[in-house]
Amino acid sequence: MILAKVARWAGDQNCDMGDTPDPLIGYIVSLKIQKYNRRFCMTYSWLCRTAPALALGLLTMAPVMATDDLLGPAATREGEEALVWASKMTCGTTEGGVTRYGMWEGKMYSRAPGEKDRHIFNVIGINTRQCERHVDPVRGKGFRSVSREIMVYLDPKTGEILDRWQNPWTGETVEVIHVANDPVNMRLPRFAREADGKPITVTLRQYDESFVSSREVPLFYENPLGGSYQEYVGGTYHAMEIFNDFYRAADFLDAKRTRLGESRISWQRISSWLPWMKMRDRPGIMIFNATGFSTFDKARIPPRLMQVLTSRYPDYLNPPPLGDRRENATTWTVTKKWIDERRSSKENK
Repeated sequence: MILAKVARWAGDQNCDMGDTPDPLIGYIVSLKIQKYNRRFCMTYSWLCRTAPALALGLLTMAPVMATDDLLGPAATREGEEALVWASKMTCGTTEGGVTRYGMWEGKMYSRAPGEKDRHIFNVIGINTRQCERHVDPVRGKGFRSVSREIMVYLDPKTGEILDRWQNPWTGETVEVIHVANDPVNMRLPRFAREADGKPITVTLRQYDESFVSSREVPLFYENPLGGSYQEYVGGTYHAMEIFNDFYRAADFLDAKRTRLGESRISWQRISSWLPWMKMRDRPGIMIFNATGFSTFDKARIPPRLMQVLTSRYPDYLNPPPLGDRRENATTWTVTKKWIDERRSSKENK
């Protein structure tokens, strides 16, 4: 905003500044010496000539956080106030042991070289979580979430759950392994201060009466289904998860509110093929796009999703117990366990 104002002022003064405004001249403006503008530009013409380079240098040194206030003011908190915001974003509340349900629905597309994108599946899912409270003598108050989640794959034409699927590329009919990850926990608590004692910072984008949290999570790690030579032959799991969550600003700005109302979810994922699809080394990626909402009200779980939970995954109506320290589950670890069990049963026959 300041740079834009400086650019307009410089244009009015006929200083030849090129395309990039100079923050130093903005500072001069703040000293109210505009009436000397022509004399200034004649006397200090070197400043006008070097303005683009100076401004570019300052812009490239700007913190990444600056991208959160391009369309409007960013709201930032530090320390314990930031922890309250982070807890509301993750847990929906500053209290411990309260169950929150996050639900989503969407589509999955394939993208392979030389062909049109295909609408392969619809998806519907739910994450059930609660949070535990922590206190550290150095880092202050903190929290940690524990959760479990499911996501089932649906026929894009009928909407029915797919337990077997004919691969359109290979012609093989395969068993569908739905997402049933238990647990999906924060590995470590988040505290009001970092390990070095610096206060944490939370920044949210603000659009009128809404706050928005936007996160990109690049994933690049050893594939549990691969061997120990992935650094030589490839196969490393490579994906990105994108989360955009929408909240009522009043739920954050009012310090007396310990709980959020319902919040809105937007989730995208770009990744390689699902392992149970048996795509082997066929080039291509998958693109997921889903939206939904989070709530404390179990009655808000839609009948279709509730039927899936009660008939197939009854344990997922409740979060893991507080203090759960099990290793996290992923699609890859669950698929590996499924394959290993199948192989073992065949060997024992």
